[in-house]
Amino acid sequence: MLPQETIRHKRDGHDLSREETAAFIAGVTDGAVSEAQAAAFAMAVFFRGMSRNETVDLTLAMRDSGSVLKWDNVDRPIADKHSTGGVGDNVSLMLAPIAAACGLAVPMISGRGLGHTGGTLDKLQSIPGYDIAPDQARFSKVVQDVGCAIVGQTSDLAPADRRLYAIRDVTATVESVPLITASILSKKLAAGLQTLLMDVKVGSGAFMQDIGEARILARSLVDVANGAGVPTVALITDMNQPLADATGNALEVMNCVDFLAGRKTGTRLETVVLAEVAEMLVQAGLASTVEEGRGMARSALSSGRAMETFARMVHALGGPAHVCERPETCLPKAPVMLDVLAPATGYLAACDGRTLGLAVVDMGGGRRKTTATIDHSVGFDRILPLGSAVEKGQAIARVHAASREQADRAGDAFLTSYTIAESAPESSPVIIERIG
Repeated sequence: MLPQETIRHKRDGHDLSREETAAFIAGVTDGAVSEAQAAAFAMAVFFRGMSRNETVDLTLAMRDSGSVLKWDNVDRPIADKHSTGGVGDNVSLMLAPIAAACGLAVPMISGRGLGHTGGTLDKLQSIPGYDIAPDQARFSKVVQDVGCAIVGQTSDLAPADRRLYAIRDVTATVESVPLITASILSKKLAAGLQTLLMDVKVGSGAFMQDIGEARILARSLVDVANGAGVPTVALITDMNQPLADATGNALEVMNCVDFLAGRKTGTRLETVVLAEVAEMLVQAGLASTVEEGRGMARSALSSGRAMETFARMVHALGGPAHVCERPETCLPKAPVMLDVLAPATGYLAACDGRTLGLAVVDMGGGRRKTTATIDHSVGFDRILPLGSAVEKGQAIARVHAASREQADRAGDAFLTSYTIAESAPESSPVIIERIG
């Protein structure tokens, strides 16, 4: 079928057949479909939407536009987690080695930072020598030997998604639930997964600001992934404040090491990490209940197996073997560290996560354009959680910056992003909802 006929069909509100979708995506991949036609298709989907079955067909066509990984040499369940991203969300760094220490194989294909949210690959690149783009043979060997590997998308995985996403990015069609769903899942399904957990973030530090929109996206991801043959559940989690008490690439890796060493117990971060590992273990049949899975995850942490797995993964992908023993000798350090002081006495009552994330980008910890170089050393740590009682002049965070001028500017931005009130805010759960 001619591409323009597929566009017309969708433009007029009709459901596309599997054959129409497959032919169109094949044309996107090999260049037979022009950039203008791909843009028109994206706009038609943006306005007309897609049914569940159409979105499944689109996802599978994009998955099959390149290689689909096989794991015949791995005798563990193949599982993964994907987050829609947020400020201080470094869950993947801990989750992958914990899940691997519990018996899963986790071939995690991650991305770079987008907008005000950090990216897992940028965090890992703060570790000297870490190879985020190994060839498929090395990637497979690390997963087989260690149990997990966190890497970037290779050129032969879902290539149709790369072209279509670039077009969506410049045609105001990014915010389409079917297109978001197909973009996320095509890459995950190309990794050859047997089960998948989705973490859909909502709040000021996430892309989704509205709980209703988060539910729609989570339901779409769960329904389409299951329709494509991969058992999937989703957790909707709160991002109205940084999830970790640090934000910035090297600082979040240091936070990861502290977490694996047992120095972040009782935090919102711990709640999310343990809950997500537990869900993955239940999905894979390695735990009967979430409670049992959470216990397995705690055991992997307390025994040191999770930390050992993280260190082995880093070393197998080219990083230093002693990253967990002496992280301060491996990770870049900013030349200026400055406490951010509370301007008044009261309670930390609210956080504008987007403003906080953009403060890190402004310091060079994120990208203003795709070709920008990141300063992995900058960011904030020692961030107090919402609800904390503070005195005027008390440190509520610490900024790591390239200069005193930059530190002062970042500190002011941090204070702008937080509200101090006379009374404590109502506590809210970090895990808002489970969609299965």
